[in-house]
Amino acid sequence: MKRIYFDNAATTALDPQVLEAMMPFLTEKFGNPSSIYSYGRESRLAIENARKTVARILNAHPAEIFFTSGGTESSNTAITAAVRDLGCRHIISSPIEHHATSHTVEFLYRNGEAALSYVKLLSNGHVDLEDLEALLASSDEKCLVTLMHANNEIGNLLDLHAVGEICKKFNAIFHSDTVQTVGHYPFDLRNTPVHFITGAGHKFHGPKGVGMLYINENVQIKPYIHGGSQERNMRAGTENLYGIVGFARALELATNHYENDSIYIQGLKEYMAEQLQLHIKGVSFNGDTFGRSLYTVLNVSFPKTEKSEMILFNLDINGICASGGSACTSGVDQGSHVIRAINNNPNQVAVRFSFSKYNTKEEIDQVVNKLKTLI
Repeated sequence: MKRIYFDNAATTALDPQVLEAMMPFLTEKFGNPSSIYSYGRESRLAIENARKTVARILNAHPAEIFFTSGGTESSNTAITAAVRDLGCRHIISSPIEHHATSHTVEFLYRNGEAALSYVKLLSNGHVDLEDLEALLASSDEKCLVTLMHANNEIGNLLDLHAVGEICKKFNAIFHSDTVQTVGHYPFDLRNTPVHFITGAGHKFHGPKGVGMLYINENVQIKPYIHGGSQERNMRAGTENLYGIVGFARALELATNHYENDSIYIQGLKEYMAEQLQLHIKGVSFNGDTFGRSLYTVLNVSFPKTEKSEMILFNLDINGICASGGSACTSGVDQGSHVIRAINNNPNQVAVRFSFSKYNTKEEIDQVVNKLKTLI
């Protein structure tokens, strides 16, 4: 039985061309980037070239790009720095952020370091921008606004520019978790009013354990991890050399093939939605599925029956990978905080299907056929 992998929002397969770019640094080019002999200089050069590549693609300055262990570390660093170094005493976030953000802001709030407010959501899961403006207007303290660019469970896309302009008006710091969009959409950071964005290599066919944090050059923060002068004194610890090389190569490939890949994957999403509506009674979709939404994510609600309650388990037995929410909460089946916030219907079971360039319509047909028997 061949496995069908429809959980690309959790992680993606490593592109063979990315592995090829990483291989030399896993084998003969193993020097420590901080060493002064040629072996080390070679590694240092690879990292700085990767930084330039990432900066060029995102239209940022290389000095604004910092490599990290992934999106979680990047968001933790930015949010904590906004409070501790930039004087933000009030955090405004949303109830549907990834836990890398929500757990961090809750920690700072419980620790007594910042007040915390949640912006209202519209019925389709989008952030209520009028409410955001009202929250900012009524705050006496300097604010940090942390809102994700695309929701990892329902796919809703935030208007970065609109939010950035509102933040500017109230002199607020703006952090956006862009883990689902870096490598999936073009960015132009020189012309985007945002202070911090994040990325994770494994969301766009790069390696796990490597990410990036963009820190706008107008913002000065202190390091979150201490003990060495790596990443221009911003992140101590020997760099993840092959990870960084892989991250840059994956971003390059994703950017070069963006137009074709995004049209192809959007087609898969629409095809699956159509087939589900055709063959399964009572299905509905969560979020702004056919509006401002990720082309990679389809979040489906199935009518709850004795059979459908076990749907993920049964899909898994049949070699089909999908998820009930964020990968980071699977294992503990508490349901999804995102679905609870926008569609708290006890008679429905939500499943997220997320696609990549490696998926096919044939796979969708197989999954829909299987779902017919499972529901």
